[in-house]
Formats: sequence, C-alpha cells, structure tokens
Amino acid sequence: MDSDPKIALVTGSGRGIGRAIALRLAQGGADMVVNFFRNRAPAEATAEAIRAMGRRAVVVKADVGEPEGMERLLAETLAAFGGLDILINNAASGYNRPVLEQKVKGWDWTLNINARSALFLAQGAAPLMAARGGGYIVNLSSPGAGRVMPEYVVVGASKAALEAVTRYLGVELAPLNITVNAVSPGVVETEALQHFATISQGGVLAQAVAATPAGRLVTPEDVAELVAFLCTPAARMIVGQTIMQDGGATLPFTAALGS
Repeated sequence: MDSDPKIALVTGSGRGIGRAIALRLAQGGADMVVNFFRNRAPAEATAEAIRAMGRRAVVVKADVGEPEGMERLLAETLAAFGGLDILINNAASGYNRPVLEQKVKGWDWTLNINARSALFLAQGAAPLMAARGGGYIVNLSSPGAGRVMPEYVVVGASKAALEAVTRYLGVELAPLNITVNAVSPGVVETEALQHFATISQGGVLAQAVAATPAGRLVTPEDVAELVAFLCTPAARMIVGQTIMQDGGATLPFTAALGS
C-alpha cells in the first residue's frame, strides 16, 4: 500500500479469505472496517487481531445484499474514520443447486450479494475516495464466472456479472484516481468449502491438488498478498482486470478427446 496510513473496508471479513485480507492490509498500515452479517464473534476476533498490530478497527454488522445495509456500512465507516481509501468486495453467498432445481429467490439473493453490492458499494465509496485523492477497489471473483462447476449456476452467473461490473468501474473510476480490479482465486481450502459437497467430499480436494501445476491449493494468505499488491501505486496501470490466481489449475486441457 501507499506509505501514508489508509482506511480500508473488507466485506465479509470475519473469516476465511476476508479475514486474511483484513489482517494483511492492517499489517501494511491500514485501519480497518471489519464487516459481518450473521456471526459477530469471528469479526470481533479479527478486529482484536488488528488492534494487536497497533491499528484501529471497528466492527460493523451489515447485509451488503440490501441497500440499507450498504448505506449503514459506508455511513459507519465515515463516522469512525472520516473517509475511505480501500474497498474490498469479498462477501459472497449463493444457492448451490443444479440448473433444474434453482429458484428465483436463490437467483435474487445470490446476485444481490455477489454482484449488485459491488456496484453500489463502489458508487457510495467513490466520493469518499475522491475526496482523499483516490483509492483502490478489489472484487473477489471465481473461476466459475467463465467455467462450468457443479451446482454453481447462480453463483457463476453472479461472478460473471461481478467481473463485468469490475470492467465498467475500472474505466469510469480511473479518472478519479480510483483503481478497480478483481481477483479470481482457484479452490481455496476454507470453511466455505463445507457448503460444496461435490468439492469437500470424495477426495476432490486431493484431486484438485494433483491437477494444480503449482503442487498445492491457493491459501487465503496467497489471495491477501495479491489483493494488497493491487492496493499499491505499483498496480495503478492495472485497470478493470480479473487476475486468475489458481496455481495454473485452469490452464491444462483435460477434456476427454473421444474414444
């Protein structure tokens, strides 16, 4: 990050990748807004770890899938720190079902949290960042945005929308000195995998490791390092891009070529 102290907001930062990102940005000198919706205890633990580094941290409960939640999150950020320099759209959810079992409710829920929130949080954050000379926005995507994964149709669609939003934000916010990009990690072994039976069971994780040229899965800390880099002046000329971070797993062509 820049040498001057920064104010950073990471949505869904109580656990997993969001927590790792929050801790990494705090290590780089940022004061943090830790966001959660359902489980306060992990968010408070993340905030305590940040304070132990000598940085300031506040915890804000807000549902980023709802306009009122986004408004509260930005308002409390402004009240606590007087501005914002870094926004990481990490919070995600989804209804994991096959195509023929999906429902309208699952579509709306997933798209609102995973894609709509990135657009409108950026819309609200942009004036706060512009008032401080610019800023950085990083969105967390998924390989499912462009590849077909089991029971992933609405999440995949939401991540594809998120990557499109990233491109538009990147172009339209660049004149304000706000740099917008996305990171698309491969399989990351976190608690979230428990919601994907097809991945977490049956030795699929071991198969994923075997299929990764780098020889291991991506860790939350790997993701945090890349996000932190994208929040530095060195990344200013990377605009509206989605950076794949999967150890090369999606590169080999492994489809059956016929009998």
